[in-house]
Amino acid sequence: MSTTVENIQQQISENPILIYMKGTPQLPQCGFSAQTVQALMNCGERFAFVNVLDNPDIRAELPKVANWPTFPQLWVEGELVGGCDIVIEMHENGELEKLVKAAGERANSAENSDNA
Repeated sequence: MSTTVENIQQQISENPILIYMKGTPQLPQCGFSAQTVQALMNCGERFAFVNVLDNPDIRAELPKVANWPTFPQLWVEGELVGGCDIVIEMHENGELEKLVKAAGERANSAENSDNA
């Protein structure tokens, strides 16, 4: 049986674009999660999410793993990008779309080479 920390590490490693949030992209449960997921959706790439309200163990452990105390948390290619303020700033200056599109392209080409 894997631990919560192992589950978190697996989620981060298996999903090129991952957001830990309160609620779901369709029904965010806090304003910060809503703003962050909207900025991410505007980039046009598929992404995974984990609703920390449905996963209290992850909600408790992730801040320690990430050394980041709050939610949402956006992870791209295994690296913590940040929370709402950082994501919104990156979205406004165009950095978020570049980062997310590049990660999506790398994930798609890796997926295509795996299927070849």
